[in-house]
Amino acid sequence: MAIRLNHTIVAARDKESAAKFLSEILGLPAPSLVGPFAVMRVSEDTSLDYVDAHGEIKSQHYAFLVDENEFDAIFARIRERRLTYWADPGRREPEQINTWDGGRGVYFDDPNGHLLEVITRPYGSGGTTSSRVHPLFARR
Repeated sequence: MAIRLNHTIVAARDKESAAKFLSEILGLPAPSLVGPFAVMRVSEDTSLDYVDAHGEIKSQHYAFLVDENEFDAIFARIRERRLTYWADPGRREPEQINTWDGGRGVYFDDPNGHLLEVITRPYGSGGTTSSRVHPLFARR
């Protein structure tokens, strides 16, 4: 059997509203409550399991690979909600998207400070090599 990620736990101040936020932005079914978790399915066999956290929440990064039509719909929802978005993970290029590897990508925060990313091409799929620094890793 191939190894696949099944789920990861995401800390939130309010698990239900955090899971609902992402499901709405991505255009996915509403999360379900399973034990202490608000489970948001991102694919047939992968979920983000939100749990209420007590105390400080350490920011994590979650990236979602989507097709061009899905990107258009997700980006429209980001803009409709007037969410701040960036072309880069360092948040230095506001109100822009990137076109790395011949695709499109955008970064935005969830209500708990987690950095979310939506991309249409996996990194390196557009010819990025180790001899050329990808914009994601370029120092400014």
